Amino acid sequence: MRPMLRAIVGRTPLHRIHRYITHRRQSWQLKRTFRQWSDEDQRRLEFYSQFITPDDLVFDIGANLGNRRKIFHRLGAMVIAVEPQPSCADFLHSVLGDSPRFQLVRAAVGAEEGEAEMLVSNAHTISSLSAEWVRSVVESGRFADYTWDQRVKVSVDTLDNLLARHGRPTFIKIDVEGFEDQVIAGLHTPVRALSMEFTPEFMESTRRCIAHLCRLGDYSFQLSLGESMELTLDRWVSADEIQVVLSAVSPTAFGDLYARVDIP
Repeated sequence: MRPMLRAIVGRTPLHRIHRYITHRRQSWQLKRTFRQWSDEDQRRLEFYSQFITPDDLVFDIGANLGNRRKIFHRLGAMVIAVEPQPSCADFLHSVLGDSPRFQLVRAAVGAEEGEAEMLVSNAHTISSLSAEWVRSVVESGRFADYTWDQRVKVSVDTLDNLLARHGRPTFIKIDVEGFEDQVIAGLHTPVRALSMEFTPEFMESTRRCIAHLCRLGDYSFQLSLGESMELTLDRWVSADEIQVVLSAVSPTAFGDLYARVDIP
């Protein structure tokens, strides 16, 4: 009976009303969650405080719904949030648009400026500009239950351009579902610290990031697995050492690679 009723409603103006109400309810719930401060938020704040201090400039590349941006804001940073998905960017604007320490850039970031096609997933956190990454995480089974049925054209900017417009950040967070190497390829000036997400089935992208960073400066590296908010290694290591560590990461794991360099 319920499927039949949904089919009938779907052919009437009631469907649009229902969809509007559902969207408003979901948006309200997201905003309420965003404005709350959880134990997980506190763990993230304590972790990122080793990289970010008050009045620092931070780039949040792939900001999504801003769960990291709220941490950076609490730490007193000025945040440039870069997000290409229209629904996510709209949400960020609605909850943060009035903040003097927040600026939204509705774009993706890549090796060069222009346009690109984004593969939009039914889970907004895994939408991607890399068809190769999508294929690899489906074939590995990591995200086999998800779909990327929508396509949207997005503007693409570069880290070099963002630095030219906003200044050199103290920290860059990069979470772009397999497009990390293209983001890093658009950077030709060293920044003090940055992080980038990795998955073992797409490790060659991470290795390209390491190689590019080492051409910019004498970077050292660390690892944080999953959402542990802890550095895995007992010390920061060289590029050669982190390559060995990454080779030993479990195929089912994921995490973030951290890089830092001394800048006079």
